[in-house]
Parts: sequence; C-alpha cells; structure tokens
Amino acid sequence: MSSSDGPHGVLVDTWEAHTAAEFVQHDADATIATMTDDPSLIHVPVGTGASGREPLRRFYADVFLPHLPPDWATEMLHRSVTHDHVIDEFILRFTHTIQMDWLAPGVPATGRAVVLPTIAVVAFVGDKIESEHIYWDHASLLVQLGVLDSALPVLGAEEANRLLDAEAPANELITRFASPLS
Repeated sequence: MSSSDGPHGVLVDTWEAHTAAEFVQHDADATIATMTDDPSLIHVPVGTGASGREPLRRFYADVFLPHLPPDWATEMLHRSVTHDHVIDEFILRFTHTIQMDWLAPGVPATGRAVVLPTIAVVAFVGDKIESEHIYWDHASLLVQLGVLDSALPVLGAEEANRLLDAEAPANELITRFASPLS
C-alpha cells in the first residue's frame, strides 16, 4: 500500500518512513519529523517512552536508537489500517548484545536470542503520528533473557511458533503443567 492508495496509503507511508528513520537511518530528528507537535510513545509492558516533541526526540536519540542490537529485524504478520490508525502485528528478532533499558530496564546484555511477537498501535492526526502504543509479552521476553525461570508456565521464543505456522503444536503449557485429575 502506498500514498497512491488514498488516505490509508498516506498513513502507511508515514509509518514506514517513521520506522525507516528509526531502524535504518537511526535518526531521531527524521523520526520526530513524521509526528505531530505533541506526540507520545508508550512501550506498554514497561512504561518507557515519552510525551511531547522534544522529550520524545531526546528519548529516541539518547535511550532508544543507541540501544538497538545490530541484528534487529522484524517480520510482519498482519497490518490493519483505518482512517486514523495503523495496527501492525509482527515478530521481533534480535540478539541481546546491548543493554536495552527501554525494553528490559536494568537487564544487562545476555547474548541470548529473542523472538518476540509484538503489536504496534499507531494513531494519526492527519498524516502525522500522534501516538505509538507498543505491546509485547514481557514474561516471554524475560524468560528468553534468562531473568525469569523457564520452569514457569510461560512460553519463551516458542510463543511465535503458532503465529508463524498454524500447524505448530498447541497447548504445550497445558500439557507441561497439567495436574492429574483426582
């Protein structure tokens, strides 16, 4: 979808310019240029981000962009577009080679691989981004980083399996943690 696809395409073009500014160019000013005069970013599971143009620009420049692992990659699963929102469901993949306080505050680099289903809900005013709400399963992340015990009833990287392959095994936690009926 591109801007030639009408108003929905304009939103997609803006969102794709925004993510390219973040993940390809690593440019906080170019990232902010895609946003309204009073934008906000909330990484919902950990409450990181910022509100307001300058605080958010500083967050991108000082906290987020310098702390992205070099092998950061996303795999798009689904995109929904309305008249004022883009909602992306994707798989995030990286190796935790750098401390990422915006994602896992206080967790030093572990060197572990991470596969994390993620949702971005992006709201627009006109053709500018007003807010980003980013969601992920934080327990799954912490299991993958070795911070939470993998013996807990939480999936780690396996969480993405059924999203990527509907025929992948289901109900593994039920099987693993089921107690015998009395």
